[in-house]
Amino acid sequence: MENQIDSHKLACVIAQILDDKLGKDITILNISHVSSLADYFVIVSGDSTPQVKALMETVKDKIKKHFARLPIRNENDMKNRWNLLDYGDVVVHILHKEERENYALEKFWSHAFSITEDVWRKEASQYSEYTK
Repeated sequence: MENQIDSHKLACVIAQILDDKLGKDITILNISHVSSLADYFVIVSGDSTPQVKALMETVKDKIKKHFARLPIRNENDMKNRWNLLDYGDVVVHILHKEERENYALEKFWSHAFSITEDVWRKEASQYSEYTK
């Protein structure tokens, strides 16, 4: 059964899924007022290439299972150090920590609004059955 969820809550649930899978330095940026690409970017770091891949697979599996949504696009580099899941309204960037430092997406999108951790945790708690 498909569960409807708006882009803000989807971004928050994805952040919680990534946190539960030990993703590091999770950031949610609201880019809706500065870009037509999406409403939100969720950015997370992994400590290793296997973890980057595992984070991507976990998000894909849980969002498909609980919300019947597949990414419109799924991309990764040849070394699996930067994965991207594009859900249309929410784009998830899963980067190896070195790529995250190098590309500095938060600096590039510094004019976007950042969603604080306490806000995304509170939003995601309403969907806790979907993150575990």
